[in-house]
Amino acid sequence: MTLLTQEKTLAAKVRPDFPILLQEVNGHRLVYLDNAATSQKPLQVLETLREYYEVYNSNVHRGVHTLSARATSAYEEAREKVSRFVNAATHQEIVYTRNASEAINLVAYSWGLSNLQRGDEVILSVMEHHSNLVPWQIVAQKTGAVLKFVELTETQEFNLEQFKSLLSDKTKLVSVVHVSNTLGCINPVREIAELAHKYGAKVLIDACQSVPHMGIDVRAIDCDWLVASGHKMCAPTGIGFLYGKLDVLRSMPPFLGGGEMIADVFLEYSTYADVPAKFEAGTPAIAEAIALGAAVDYLMQIGMDKIEAYEHELTAYLFEQLRKIPQVKVYGPQPAADGTGRAALAAFTAGEVHPHDLSTILDQAGVAIRAGHHCTQPLHRYLGAQSTARASLYFYNTREEVDVFIGALKEAIEFFAGIFG
Repeated sequence: MTLLTQEKTLAAKVRPDFPILLQEVNGHRLVYLDNAATSQKPLQVLETLREYYEVYNSNVHRGVHTLSARATSAYEEAREKVSRFVNAATHQEIVYTRNASEAINLVAYSWGLSNLQRGDEVILSVMEHHSNLVPWQIVAQKTGAVLKFVELTETQEFNLEQFKSLLSDKTKLVSVVHVSNTLGCINPVREIAELAHKYGAKVLIDACQSVPHMGIDVRAIDCDWLVASGHKMCAPTGIGFLYGKLDVLRSMPPFLGGGEMIADVFLEYSTYADVPAKFEAGTPAIAEAIALGAAVDYLMQIGMDKIEAYEHELTAYLFEQLRKIPQVKVYGPQPAADGTGRAALAAFTAGEVHPHDLSTILDQAGVAIRAGHHCTQPLHRYLGAQSTARASLYFYNTREEVDVFIGALKEAIEFFAGIFG
């Protein structure tokens, strides 16, 4: 299927579901290319939020009246949807969190502080998001564990051979990103997990940039934990999830204390509920969790295979156009001719133009991109780049929008060339 045909059957079909994309910014039709930071939300998700608050707003698990029962049912049905979405063995393996950052912190503070000791080793990579660096730095400081880092290959991808050399009997955890939000590389997580498990190490996968864009099977990956944020996959902000193998989750102590995570409470001590309730203290983000389920429904109705295939072709077109601009340097591996081999994003520099200036000029043309270090400061230092600009695509973007972006980018480069000579 050609890109043009896919646009007619996918992007053109879904764009009416995203009214925010129909607006003008600075006198131009909005071109939203900041999807790696957060995705837009379809009407189906927005209507789910509104329905909850207008029709059955109530706390979950705590009432026998009709509204509470309906809210509880919708809340737990959403958990079932997420479970099926990533092919978990049971809905009990899905823990709601505020976002992926909270999910990683949950594992770090619950499992990490309970299991890591002085001299134990945790393997991360230089491309990790701060959310998958800072928690482990804190835990290492508290426990005496040692952090080790996988570097990049010449093509700026995960160095699997170096990773193999870092593994040892001291390795207790490997925590790596599935898709880099800066390099766009897709890491071999199944092989990483297989290698780590041979040494008895646990494996956590940061799937924020993969879950929204491709089919994910946690049992095929065989990871011990996987985290994702709802707001990057058409769901609201304030909701994400932690997948964990059931036996692993049950072995972990509570992360937060309070209502709902208990079995019995006495003045002197408490006993705890089974998972996932053990990790969901207090009133949860009920509306957001239900809307996450609606987002899963929406993505599944489209088909993750169709989303992935469409983004591959859009990626191929984006990189074809970027290669025509001599001042542009894109970080990470080049995609194959058909757009496979990397994610639908490009972090880049444009000569001496500061990425923030570039982003500001593009905004005047209605084009929204990201500029900065993208919460990967260590990676940017490793690459020798203070910051980068980043254009990131999703299934509702079109080739026409790529053309608008490329045109605005060329004009911005020419503008600054005229100023600085």
